[in-house]
Amino acid sequence: MRTEFLEVPGGRLAYEVTGADDRPLVVCAHGMGDTRASYRFLAPALVEAGYRVATMDLRGHGESSAHWPAYSARSLGEDILALIRHLGAPATVIGHSISCGSAIWAAAEAPEEITSVALIGPFIQDAPMNPVMRLATAAVLRSPRLWSMYYRSLYPTARPADFADYVRALRANLGGPGRMAAVRGLMGTGPECMARIPEVRCPVLVVMGTRDPDFPDPTAEARLAERLFTPGAARVAVELVEGGGHYPHAELPQLTLPGVREFLAGAVRA
Repeated sequence: MRTEFLEVPGGRLAYEVTGADDRPLVVCAHGMGDTRASYRFLAPALVEAGYRVATMDLRGHGESSAHWPAYSARSLGEDILALIRHLGAPATVIGHSISCGSAIWAAAEAPEEITSVALIGPFIQDAPMNPVMRLATAAVLRSPRLWSMYYRSLYPTARPADFADYVRALRANLGGPGRMAAVRGLMGTGPECMARIPEVRCPVLVVMGTRDPDFPDPTAEARLAERLFTPGAARVAVELVEGGGHYPHAELPQLTLPGVREFLAGAVRA
């Protein structure tokens, strides 16, 4: 696919778009320390289902420029809205991990421009870390090699056929100037966006792998999200991907896609 670029205050965002211009727009934002290629299985399937799909590299990640003046889940939300406005609102936003908070912020900030949000592996609550975990996390966030080792652990059940090559390319990208600084900059910035959950009015889908190692109890985390969104959102659905880790859309796309596709069909009709 051809990489396109959007200039926004502070840098340049890389993205690609597939699907006909007259189809409903879906914008996909990946998690920290990854690239838009994490949607390499989900995006083509959504295009085939009749959507126009844009996958974007977060600021400081992938082919987007490095050395931004600020990194936060909120700033990613601003980037998402900038891309949606550039491509033509409204849109559904699919966020993963840190980008879930960004999708929530965008939906609260510009409700007329967000049709629905799908949240994959969202961190709904800020879990405190013990001193040992804080030290380990600090080391991982400074080393592309350690990050790639951690990344492998987030696929507990299955790995795609291209996984080894994918992780090598990811590690090489994170070795570039400013890339790990971008990852570190996003750490711990989600709560500001999660505080806006009561403002979200559009339909919401929560997708959670039942073996996601980032949560003590992934199913309980998904149900917590369901309870928090239910008072205000037009509709709330939860999709538990049996055996999935933190990347169910890449680890078990055959189990993840049907629920996402069904949700989007209902949200677009609404």
